[in-house]
Amino acid sequence: MKAVAINGSPRKGGNTEIMLREALKPLDAAGWETSFIQLGAAKIRGCIACYKCFENKDRKCAVKNDVANDCMAEMFAADAIILGTPTYFTDVTAELKALLDRSGLVSIANGSLLAGKIGAAVVAVRRGGATHAYDTINHMYLMSGMIVPGSIYWNIGYGLNPGEVSGDEEAMRNMNHLGRAIDWLGRCVKPNMGSYPAMNQTGEK
Repeated sequence: MKAVAINGSPRKGGNTEIMLREALKPLDAAGWETSFIQLGAAKIRGCIACYKCFENKDRKCAVKNDVANDCMAEMFAADAIILGTPTYFTDVTAELKALLDRSGLVSIANGSLLAGKIGAAVVAVRRGGATHAYDTINHMYLMSGMIVPGSIYWNIGYGLNPGEVSGDEEAMRNMNHLGRAIDWLGRCVKPNMGSYPAMNQTGEK
């Protein structure tokens, strides 16, 4: 099985990355193929609503001069997707929002490519607003027919300066449990993943 973690933070080695890599550790130990993508600070723009993805149906966004299609290829090939972000004015980063919008639409345009996959949101925050960012990620997951596992608490860690989240013991325990929960769920879901009911663009079966 394969899991991909995508970091929406522009900071390499920051709190969001620490949390994502902690969640991947149990999956690595369980034999999953894991990958990590540093999205934040990369060149990526928002959806331009051209709807060419519905015409082309090639599992790609028609805008091909940024990293979106590379990220989507990893997402569509994965059994589990973990998207992480710091909290920017109570929401996700602009880079991650662009990926959410474009991957969600390309998925729908190509017969619900994300349906049946496991999706987890991870949020780093200084003080407040993390729940809204957490919801933003999960809204795309749920609208795409994905399966969102729970853990021991919200997947939120506290820290401002790089590395501070490592001192949030509850967050670190939560990340470890999240990885183990994804492993357990993946083993339950994998045999039936291909049988998830496909939806067309109108939402009908």
